[in-house]
Amino acid sequence: MANEERVDLVQKVRDSLPQEDFLFDLAELYKIFGDSTRIKILYVLFEAELCVNDIAQVLSMTVSAISHQLRVLKQAGLIKFRRDGKTVYYSLADDHVRTIIDQGAEHVGE
Repeated sequence: MANEERVDLVQKVRDSLPQEDFLFDLAELYKIFGDSTRIKILYVLFEAELCVNDIAQVLSMTVSAISHQLRVLKQAGLIKFRRDGKTVYYSLADDHVRTIIDQGAEHVGE
């Protein structure tokens, strides 16, 4: 490949990169998946909408530990919640969350 063609190729690839703020946000999203407790919570929420006490019981963890991780997941937009009286129930924000986990699991399983 001629030098001029390489320069054009490099420029084409550079131009195709997403904006820096988008890349930062994407990296931040993937950091959320870097904690096994958060992954466990997401797997629990694949099965049912649950309150913090139920999630803590399923995972044999303290309510405060689960609450902290739920806060992180909620801030990342991966889970949502609804109130029923004094009880707050958590569920996946949308099907994209399951897709991300499924894709990762498929990759790990190869």
